[in-house]
Amino acid sequence: MELRHRALEVLCFSDPEQKAAAAIDLYANKALYSIAETAPSLPVSESELPGRPARPELRHHTAVARRSPATLEGRAVLIHAIAHIEFNAINLALDAIWRFDGMPEQYYHDWLQVAAEEAKHFRLLRDHLRQHHSQDYGDHPAHQGLWTMCEKTAADITARMALVPRTLEARGLDATPQIQNKLRNTHAPDALAACDILDIILREEVGHVAIGNHWYRWLCEKQGLDPESLYLELTARYEAPRLRPPFNEKARRAAGFTATEIAWLQQIWIQLPHRPLAKT
Repeated sequence: MELRHRALEVLCFSDPEQKAAAAIDLYANKALYSIAETAPSLPVSESELPGRPARPELRHHTAVARRSPATLEGRAVLIHAIAHIEFNAINLALDAIWRFDGMPEQYYHDWLQVAAEEAKHFRLLRDHLRQHHSQDYGDHPAHQGLWTMCEKTAADITARMALVPRTLEARGLDATPQIQNKLRNTHAPDALAACDILDIILREEVGHVAIGNHWYRWLCEKQGLDPESLYLELTARYEAPRLRPPFNEKARRAAGFTATEIAWLQQIWIQLPHRPLAKT
């Protein structure tokens, strides 16, 4: 059995539970899989990736309504949006495995761990929707912000590491505590249960961003490039979304961002031409 071929197969699965279960199983049995030097052939066109269910309906992010977490329905919409992020994150991790050649074995195992943990997060949130809101994944519209950047960086692994885990997914480190504060302020049992799930997600997402940081710096060192100056260049070249404070400095430091990079986020991003806030 070969790992990258199987990762591509799982990426093509359209059923969310089938995909989540397969990602977790693949990580649990990673020792049984060899790792090919070259990427497998695509069984479908690039435009058909990733496999996704018929629902949720996908819209431009500006057409996806936001609702206040002060109401039960608003919290259902919020949890659904986060579940969609986690489902997309499974796809991002699987894509990083099958697509890019020439990386060490640990790179593929690291992203396999990410895929399995994102699958766990998706399941936790889906179960929460079912238990506390009598709803399911697919009941609300969603957008494809994360996957759009995945498509943009399909031919550039250095840009992928810079702009997906280090930028879009790192935004979750900043946003999660703010979301938790709003949920806790409601004092509702379902909101407090959601906060417990978000504690798990935040803790493990620090590790996912750290994996992106590690491999971004590894690639820069291999190519003789300065990671900090290159990052600024890549954000412009690929039109990365503009990030805004407040930044979760503690989580970002734990994920491997340097003090210089955090100061740069505070000062440089606000000087860049305006682009929409990152939609993860």
